[in-house]
Amino acid sequence: MEKKLDHIGVAVRNIEESINFYTNVLGGTLIDRYRSEAPGVESEIAIIEVNGDRTELLMPTNNSTSPIARFIKQKGKGVHHIAYRVANLDEALVELEKQGIRTLEDTLRINKHGRRLIYLNPADTEGTIIEYCDYPNTN
Repeated sequence: MEKKLDHIGVAVRNIEESINFYTNVLGGTLIDRYRSEAPGVESEIAIIEVNGDRTELLMPTNNSTSPIARFIKQKGKGVHHIAYRVANLDEALVELEKQGIRTLEDTLRINKHGRRLIYLNPADTEGTIIEYCDYPNTN
């Protein structure tokens, strides 16, 4: 199945400073900014587009339960995950299972932009957090 880079998720400590860097230094455009308190997300998110490529800035909103807060404590700020768009997430999950690649099933969700996503188990991806996603309600 064909995969295309969808976005890169970056864990940040100060979303205002990060937005400033991505818009003023890199010349990006702030596409959206929102807060998600869903369990397993608990972050403020800013989507920045630079020449058609998207970066999601992720700042934890709950330092005791947010996975982004845990990531920053363990590894520091920086690239959190790489997201690959697939044509059909259900088919991609079947393909992953056949390849022996596990997913983090509790991460399966649909975000506010209609993106359906799941994270692959980093134990099976050489330690990199990888997201698979699709946009089932877009043409």
